[in-house]
Amino acid sequence: MDDKKLSFEEAYKQLTELVKKMESGELPLADSVAAYEQGIKLKAYCEQLLKEAELKIETLKVTPAQQ
Repeated sequence: MDDKKLSFEEAYKQLTELVKKMESGELPLADSVAAYEQGIKLKAYCEQLLKEAELKIETLKVTPAQQ
């Protein structure tokens, strides 16, 4: 994954492209291992962004009466 901050959509797109490449069976073993490692990082990053979004939504749901 690049050092720059990816949006969820960009990270998810990269992840799905990696999966397609790996499922094609055309990658050499070393490239498959590297793609798998990158995929794990992208998956964790996407999960982190989703969790942050969920927490933000939950915070926004709180009404003044509930504070």
